[in-house]
Amino acid sequence: MGRPWLVHSETAPVAQFRPQRLCFFFNAQIHQIFHALPMAIELSRDPGFAIDVMAATEEHLALARDIATTRGAGPVRFLRCGGRWLDALSAVTGGSAPPKIAALLAARRSLRHYDAIVVPERTSLLLKRLGLSQTRFIHTCHGAGDRAVGYDRRIAQFDFVLLAGEKQRRRMLEEGLIREGHYAIAGYSKFDLTRRHGERQQLFPQERPTILYNPHFSTSLSSWASMGEDIIRQFAQDDRFNLIVAPHIRLFDNRRKRAAMESRLAPFADLPHVHIDLGSRASVDMRYVHMASLYLGDVSSQIYEYLARPRPCLFLNSHRADWQEDRSYGHWRYGPVLETADGIVDAAARAIADHASYEAAQYQGVAHTFDPTLDRAGARAAQAVAAFLARTAPSSRPHVEGLPHLEFAHG
Repeated sequence: MGRPWLVHSETAPVAQFRPQRLCFFFNAQIHQIFHALPMAIELSRDPGFAIDVMAATEEHLALARDIATTRGAGPVRFLRCGGRWLDALSAVTGGSAPPKIAALLAARRSLRHYDAIVVPERTSLLLKRLGLSQTRFIHTCHGAGDRAVGYDRRIAQFDFVLLAGEKQRRRMLEEGLIREGHYAIAGYSKFDLTRRHGERQQLFPQERPTILYNPHFSTSLSSWASMGEDIIRQFAQDDRFNLIVAPHIRLFDNRRKRAAMESRLAPFADLPHVHIDLGSRASVDMRYVHMASLYLGDVSSQIYEYLARPRPCLFLNSHRADWQEDRSYGHWRYGPVLETADGIVDAAARAIADHASYEAAQYQGVAHTFDPTLDRAGARAAQAVAAFLARTAPSSRPHVEGLPHLEFAHG
């Protein structure tokens, strides 16, 4: 990437240059890795930065290593925080990652040594109260949906915020969550890692239109509890479609609950036209999104990942929301909204047939959500963060004879 804001001067006084140390800290489920790692990969190729990736589980680090290796990253250190006690706590709680507060307590001493910490969630801001008040915190949003939770008041506490597009910028400015000079529209970094290449993966033995059922994890918003198994049963009994059941990874994050549900759904999973994935890597890397002919869901921000290539949608209002004037349900303008799951297979067929009625709204919504130039969002994020860190770096640096002078070009 290079460092265009650094100017070399042959005649200027000689200065000591120390690479800025950045930690990409992952304190939640593995899906968040896709939203920050592209920037880490870009910055790792720049000698002006020393990049570490820190997480609380080996699963996180294994995924991050795999991606970094595949994408030709520069030097990156992959670090575990905590130790056996954190593993023991995870075993007790049953989650794929230990409780966030415990991980923060385990990591806080190590994290004090960084110039900046990049996180795709908000709980890590507690580190500011645990001795990291001088460290700069950078936020990468882990989704670009419409719900109010994506516009958490805590975002205002970050020193720099990376945004997917104009929708987030306008709403965050309106709600006082960002300020000029402390944010950038960089695009959606996850797309850097999840572009479809080559032929479509063959998941089913017979070619049919594929339905992706993606229920949310929130008990108050998700269609899963009241409709999920009924939806699977109806598609299982009908051979018009292939069905992928891939809930938000947090719905079955507890290992015991996941195992129990996998056992319960096993008779459906054995069918040739039904594929059930309650939380593997495949459920978060968009491979199912690329395969889908229709998105069936409720309120997940994953709808926008699907609509990056506009296609038919069908939404489930299981919680009886009065949604028409509520911008948290803006994505429900992109397809029919059902109040029940009755006749869901026929409803899916109609949604596919009537897609043209919603196509214009989908294109408009996607353009408002994502930066129009979707490629290389990680590089744009890296450039924006590097410029911000240069602009806010301490003005005084020690001088050492024999080294080239480095000046910060502001602006």
